[in-house]
Amino acid sequence: MPFEGYGGFSFTPVSVSRNAPTAPGVYGLSNANEWVYVGVSHNIQAALMSHLRESGTLLKSREPKGFTFEICDPSHCSARQFRLVEELNPICNTNGAP
Repeated sequence: MPFEGYGGFSFTPVSVSRNAPTAPGVYGLSNANEWVYVGVSHNIQAALMSHLRESGTLLKSREPKGFTFEICDPSHCSARQFRLVEELNPICNTNGAP
């Protein structure tokens, strides 16, 4: 698995509240067929909750069902996101924005 240290979790409000940290790092959203988005945040849980509240975006149209994450030092998050986007080719990152 390309994300280090954490397995996949269900992309629901309850699961995000229970499993996503409030720490900085990178996170990935996926559905059964593809990686949807790889993001970076100073608060992974808050970023995921924000995505859950979105409507009418490309990200939501891809119906992400799962998430994973890596906690990392904020000074390394952007570089890690870049490497994961290159490796996974998530649909929303390659089209500009979630």
